[in-house]
Amino acid sequence: MVVRVAVAGASGYAGGELLRLLLAHPEVEIGALTGHSNAGQLLGPLQPHLVPLAGRTLEATTPEALAGHDVVFLALPHGQSAAVAAQLGEDVLVIDMGADHRLRSAADWDAFYGAPHAGTWPYGLPELPGARSALAGSKRVAVPGCYPTAVSLALFPAYQDRLAEPEAVIVAATGTSGAGKALKPHLLGSEVMGSMSPYGVGGGHRHTPEMVQNLSPVAGTRVTVSFTPTLAPMPRGILATCSAKAVPGTTAASVRAAYEKAYADEPFVHLLPEGRWPATASVYGSNAVQIQVAYDAAAQRIIAISAIDNLTKGTAGGAVQSMNIALGLAECLGLSTIGVAP
Repeated sequence: MVVRVAVAGASGYAGGELLRLLLAHPEVEIGALTGHSNAGQLLGPLQPHLVPLAGRTLEATTPEALAGHDVVFLALPHGQSAAVAAQLGEDVLVIDMGADHRLRSAADWDAFYGAPHAGTWPYGLPELPGARSALAGSKRVAVPGCYPTAVSLALFPAYQDRLAEPEAVIVAATGTSGAGKALKPHLLGSEVMGSMSPYGVGGGHRHTPEMVQNLSPVAGTRVTVSFTPTLAPMPRGILATCSAKAVPGTTAASVRAAYEKAYADEPFVHLLPEGRWPATASVYGSNAVQIQVAYDAAAQRIIAISAIDNLTKGTAGGAVQSMNIALGLAECLGLSTIGVAP
């Protein structure tokens, strides 16, 4: 089976990471590569690590350029995917790596994005309960945000086994690539090196309603999320420290058992042996997720920590994983749990 794919937004970080993965996918043929401000330029100077594609010219993102492909990936800023997707046929698999089709609540979309809601597509986080069956055969997929990927995978086993109260507190650090490739003064190397800083404090981060959306069905009730993101002096990676009050009767053994059960057969999620803790360096460039969980008996809290590469499992890897499921391919094709070190 040869799958012909197009990538809109090929010059950005997400698009570049997606192409890196697709170049190693044995069933994929890479077709049109499109951009916006970079249309007409060669890809090589913009993505110098993608040597096999260096001579390809970026086209404008038009329905004509994206036509004739089996799969179209939209690696576009939020608010731009919906209009492009609406011009593509129902027979093509469209995978939105932006935010446009993630949220089920139009009110949440309006509150956090301030634009008309484009509707909801099947959600591309296969490890969540019921997600694989929703993705299988689908022609539309919404790739999760990077923070919701890390947080949802860290906490859902505790909620699935009814071990946690529905109030989660999350502090997560991310690398600067999460902010995209556009030049921003606060992301200059001289501003970031040797410094960490919070942002989106007080419930203002756009990924917050997505976390609530993912965790509440598993918990059987609405989960409130207090989320504080921080910017770390590294190019990529997320380390999410998540905690919730334990229900009475919870023990360290019951917490461990819940996570072992949830992730026993997951190819990309690795529950670490007790005593080892996740590190972003361990998942660099891979689709792997590292998770460790502990029970703080004195505080009666469950603490779950996850590490992902925000560009791989948090974006492009999740997109390829979802494509494989939607097309009926082996889920792990083109994806690796092997990181890069040092």
